[in-house]
Amino acid sequence: MSRALPPIRAITFDLDDTLWEIGPVIRAAEARSELFLRRHFPAMAQRLPAGEVRRRMNVLAARRPELAHHVTALRMTVLAEAAQDAGVPVRAAELAFAEFIQARNAVTPFPDAVPVLRALGERFALASITNGNVDVTMTGLAELFRLHVSAESAGMAKPNPAIFHHTCAALDVAPEETLHIGDDPECDVVGARAAGLRALWFNRPGHRWPGPGQVPIHVRQLTELLARLLPATGG
Repeated sequence: MSRALPPIRAITFDLDDTLWEIGPVIRAAEARSELFLRRHFPAMAQRLPAGEVRRRMNVLAARRPELAHHVTALRMTVLAEAAQDAGVPVRAAELAFAEFIQARNAVTPFPDAVPVLRALGERFALASITNGNVDVTMTGLAELFRLHVSAESAGMAKPNPAIFHHTCAALDVAPEETLHIGDDPECDVVGARAAGLRALWFNRPGHRWPGPGQVPIHVRQLTELLARLLPATGG
């Protein structure tokens, strides 16, 4: 006879592509950084055509796995190396990154994100867990969460179970009392399950489950979470 699961006490959310669309944000941030370099440090810009920074970041992450979870360090290292190669001050890399991160933080939450988080926050402890480097205090959503955990701050990235355990411990809840919600099948669903959390797949595009494991409960709109997680109120 299977043991009944305890009630959910906490909900952890992924951020990028769960509470907002990230693709346009990153493209705009990189375009802003590239424009800055073309205007002020053209020799450096010539070494970093469109898409080159991300390509070099992937190569660097493979070469130095200890940096793989730290996207800020990866980007800064790539920019600093390009500055050195171009013979310009390393300050150029810092300024280019400042342009990037300002635009990277200019996210637009999905229309249902704030009302859903407010409603869930009245009943559950909410936390965010992200592999990205967004500054949540710049998004307008910070006050809706009790805790924010990033791969950079925790020193590990999803799907590593340790980042989920770290978050649960900080919230003072057991993994089996925690539901994680995110869009990435491996990082958010497989990773959360491996850590002993319950997992819900935010599948806005309507993709087929790529596996492995049992097809998770999934939703395409954040508002669907309210019907699943909050009790109906009778009149």
